[in-house]
Amino acid sequence: MLEEALTHRSRGQRNYERLEFLGDSVLNFVVAERLFELRPDDSEGDLSRLRSRVVRGDTLAKLASDIGLGDHLILGEGELRSGGFKRQSILADALEALFGAIYLDGGFEQCRAVIQHICDPVIVQLPEAEMLKDPKTRLQEWLQARGRPLPEYALLREEGAEHAKQFIVRCRLADPCLEVESRGSSRRKAEQSAAGKILQSLDD
Repeated sequence: MLEEALTHRSRGQRNYERLEFLGDSVLNFVVAERLFELRPDDSEGDLSRLRSRVVRGDTLAKLASDIGLGDHLILGEGELRSGGFKRQSILADALEALFGAIYLDGGFEQCRAVIQHICDPVIVQLPEAEMLKDPKTRLQEWLQARGRPLPEYALLREEGAEHAKQFIVRCRLADPCLEVESRGSSRRKAEQSAAGKILQSLDD
């Protein structure tokens, strides 16, 4: 079962994908339970955001790398040549598969103990849930809580070649009267950057 949990699909039909499916579900439950216990005052939405931060691919890949999981992956020749043992998606999937194998082999309590041991360093260092919201959401909630008009975003111009385009947007508030410009590699990123600038101004 351990061998199956470490085997990528590039190596053959007997691979970690089914165990990954199971491990993903167990991981989500254990992390949700842990956050429920540690964050008694957080709302359902806050807990969901916090859980997403723990179980997302890049976090799991780092945790997998920290325990040296990449050194034990069983990969096909193509993945070996392209450095698949370092690829974030493969590391994250293999870690979930490992959790699935532990669950089947040792039961839920053993699996919970392993998941907590591996994930708790991330869980206990999570910021306040409010800080995980994107700037546009935080700005909107700040204004709504004070009964003020929502911000207006406008695309001012686009600059640069097609493959490296920059979008310049303006974010304007009516109350308080504030206006900033910002840029980004997409309109969405530019708007998020502008909202962040406005929030910084409101905090000053």
